[in-house]
Amino acid sequence: MPKAPVVETPVTESPNISNVIEFPKTETESYVPSKVNGYVKFGHYNDIKTIAKSGQFYPIFITGLSGNGKTMMIEQVHAEIKKELFRVNITIETDEDDMIGHYALVDGRTVWQDGPVTMAMERGATLLLDEVDLASNKIMCLQPVLEGNPLLIKKEGRIVRPAPGFTVMATANTKGKGSEDGRFIGTNILNEAFLERFPVTVEQEYPSVSVEKKIVIKLMETLGCVDEEYAGKLVDWADLIRKTFYDGGVDEIIATRRLVHIVHAFAIFKDRMKAIAMCVARFDDQTKEVFMDLYSKLDEKVSVEENSEPEKSEWEAGKTEEIPW
Repeated sequence: MPKAPVVETPVTESPNISNVIEFPKTETESYVPSKVNGYVKFGHYNDIKTIAKSGQFYPIFITGLSGNGKTMMIEQVHAEIKKELFRVNITIETDEDDMIGHYALVDGRTVWQDGPVTMAMERGATLLLDEVDLASNKIMCLQPVLEGNPLLIKKEGRIVRPAPGFTVMATANTKGKGSEDGRFIGTNILNEAFLERFPVTVEQEYPSVSVEKKIVIKLMETLGCVDEEYAGKLVDWADLIRKTFYDGGVDEIIATRRLVHIVHAFAIFKDRMKAIAMCVARFDDQTKEVFMDLYSKLDEKVSVEENSEPEKSEWEAGKTEEIPW
């Protein structure tokens, strides 16, 4: 029986391929992040900006505790310099199809859809691997990308070459070695060869007291609830808790993001202690009580008791005999 003829699949250059779903390429700012009003620059902002503006391929790994502005810093840098940013939120389920691309059914046809990695490479944008330490070993498909080399899309027989300006940034709560204290459940130990492809690692700390106060006041101005005294006491309270956390005195911490949540609650309820009580309720009861008691010692205008019990309805208070159901 004669053998079937061997048909070689040609390797083509991107993007000259007819069955690829095209994303908008005429709008130069379609993937540029929006500016956040009142954003305060701090930490490694200028370093990130220098790398992004250089146009060089220079992957950077940014690590730090939760809620200290790692991702927002990268987004606001790109908003300022008007450079496109493709953010990929990494989970343990993230695989090659999610990042590189996959086939999709469109109008009864099976067509190829580029993933964010491919799009960022072609457009000379920045690829942001957010929470990269949650990834499985499937992230290793990015090895050639992290070397600045062309990427072969095997399913398409297609080569994608990085355009000038393309680079990679990654954020993580750990340094890719897992979470020993259990604070960041789900983080994984990343492959050493993967980590070695990031030339530099920067450690993002929480902002200083003066900078954080500026952040809180700017947000209050945006929300129309300016109270500089409250802002100062909130920041001092958070700073004291962080120092205690670093010394091993408490197991939880108040992040800058948590202060932002408190300010939003304050803008709605106009009550200092209620805003704090609602936003620290995510912690266990003992930690919540310790945090609230500590704040009450810093602010003589509030007390823990006034927010320890939920408000009673008129029926519960005996003001009406009508049962509310």
